[in-house]
Amino acid sequence: MEAIMKLNGIVNGIVWGPWMLVFFVGTGVYLTVILGFPQLRYFGFMFKEVLGKIGKNAEGEGSISSFAALATALASTVGTGNIAGVATALHLGGPGALVWMLISAVFGMTTKFCEVLLAVRFREKDELGNWRGGTMYIIEKALGMKWLAVLFAIFTFFASFGIGNMVQANSTAEGLSLGFGIPHIYTAVALAVLTALVIWGGLGSIAKVTTYLTPIMALIYIVGGLMVIATNISEVPAALANAIKYAFSDPMAMPGAIAGWSIKIAMTKGVARGVFSNEAGLGSAPMVHATAVVDHPVRQGVYGLFEVFTDTIVICSITAIAILSSGVLTGEPELTGARLTLSAFQTVLGNFGVMILSTGLSLFAFSTILGWYWYGETAGVYLFGPKVTVPFKVLWILCVVLGAWGGAEILVNLWDLADTLNGLMAIPNIIALLFLSGEIRRLVREFDEKRRAGTL
Repeated sequence: MEAIMKLNGIVNGIVWGPWMLVFFVGTGVYLTVILGFPQLRYFGFMFKEVLGKIGKNAEGEGSISSFAALATALASTVGTGNIAGVATALHLGGPGALVWMLISAVFGMTTKFCEVLLAVRFREKDELGNWRGGTMYIIEKALGMKWLAVLFAIFTFFASFGIGNMVQANSTAEGLSLGFGIPHIYTAVALAVLTALVIWGGLGSIAKVTTYLTPIMALIYIVGGLMVIATNISEVPAALANAIKYAFSDPMAMPGAIAGWSIKIAMTKGVARGVFSNEAGLGSAPMVHATAVVDHPVRQGVYGLFEVFTDTIVICSITAIAILSSGVLTGEPELTGARLTLSAFQTVLGNFGVMILSTGLSLFAFSTILGWYWYGETAGVYLFGPKVTVPFKVLWILCVVLGAWGGAEILVNLWDLADTLNGLMAIPNIIALLFLSGEIRRLVREFDEKRRAGTL
C-alpha cells in the first residue's frame, strides 16, 4: 500500500499540477471564445429553460426529463467539496483562492456546456434499450479511439467506488455523528438500505429521488450559509476586498496570514477545488445528461451551464464568504476542511449551526452516492455489457457499508486514489472537447439559427 500511495502521489502531482490546471482553464477559455461566451449569451435563457420547464413534458428521445437529469447531476457535484473542499482551499491558499475558484467556474460553465451537448449528440441505446452516453461513447463514435474510450471508462469505474461511494458514505456517517451523536454502524446500515431502495429501481428511481432531494438539501444549506453571512454582514465588504486583493498580491502581507499562503497556491488550490467541486472537465455529469428527453443537444447543454453556476458560483461562494466574514480563517488557523466551515457556522448559530452543517454534509454526501452510482454503472456497462448491473448494485451497497463503518486511514488513501483517478478521467475528456470543437460550434450555430427561426 505504501508503494502504491507513493506512486499515486507522483501521478496526482502531475494530473492536478499547475500545468494541468492551465490545461483545464485554458480549454474553457478557448471554448468560451469560439462559442461567443455562451455563459453570458444564454444566461437569461438558462433560467427560463431550467426553471420555466419544471414538471412540463418535453419533446424528443430520452429516458428522464431534462430537469431530472440536472437534479441527478447536481446531486453528484454538490457534495463534500462544497463544504470541506472550499474550506481547504481557503486554508491552504488564503482568501484569494475564492477569486480563482470563481474564475475557473465561469470558464468551467462553458466546458460543462460542451461536455453535455456532445454526450447527447453521440448517445446510444444499450442492449436492454436504456439510453447511455458520456465521454467514452463520444470518443469511440466521434473520434474512433476505442482504446482511449476504454481508458476513460476504467478510470471512471474505479473512481466511482472511492469519490462517489465510500468517502461519501463516511462523510454521511461523520456528519450525523457530529450533529446528532449517531454511531457510525447505525448510519452504515440505514444508508445501505436507503441506497439499495433507490438504486435497485435504476435511473428512473434515482432521478425521482434526486429531483426532490437536491433542491431541498441545497436550500437548507444556502439558508444556513446566508444566515451566517447576514449576521456578519458588516465584515463582508472587507472579506471580499481581501479575496480580490490577495488573489493578485502576496497574501502573507495580510494581517493574521498563515505561513505558506502565496499567489501561486491561492491560484492552484482555488482552481483545483473549483474543478473538483463542479466536475467541469471531468466528463462525469454528461453520463446522466445524455439520458434526458430533449429536442436538441445544445438545449441540454444549457442545463450544464446552470449546474456549474449553482454548484460553484452560488453554493461554494456562500461557504467561502461565510468563512471569510466570520474571521475563523485567521482566528483558528489550525482548522481546515469541514471543521473550518463548522466553526464559521457554530460561531454565529451555535448548536443550530452545527445541526445545519451536519445535515447539509450528510445529504450532500448521500446524494453524491446516488448520482455517482449511475456514472459507475454506465462505465461498467460500457466495459462489460448490461449483465454487470446486478452484481454492480450489490458491490455498491457493500461498499456503502464499509465506507460508513470504515477506519480513517484507508479512507484517506481511497480519497487520494480517487482524486488521482478523477484527474486521469479529465485527460481523455478534454482531448475529446478540443478535437470536437468544430462539431460543438456547428451544433451551437444550428441551435441559434433554429431558435431565431422559431422552430425550437
